[in-house]
Amino acid sequence: MGVIAWLVLGLLAGAIAKAILPGRDPGGCIGTTLIGVAGAFVGGRLSAELLDRPVQQEFFDAATWGSAIAGALVLLIAHRLLFGNSRD
Repeated sequence: MGVIAWLVLGLLAGAIAKAILPGRDPGGCIGTTLIGVAGAFVGGRLSAELLDRPVQQEFFDAATWGSAIAGALVLLIAHRLLFGNSRD
């Protein structure tokens, strides 16, 4: 997959992670989107390294989507723990 595909995957993974963990985040919509993109990258990388499951070249691969969403969830939880879970 190219860079554009990873960005789209990250945007969608961030939106899905946000739907799974609703609430107000310190970074808002843009921060959540960036966390989703970073989570897609981190999740894909960890999947390839630790699980010996290389990221497929196809956009609609369930393992790729699962690792991207899991990575976005982990980063979103870490972000909430570090910076609080609500904006004042």
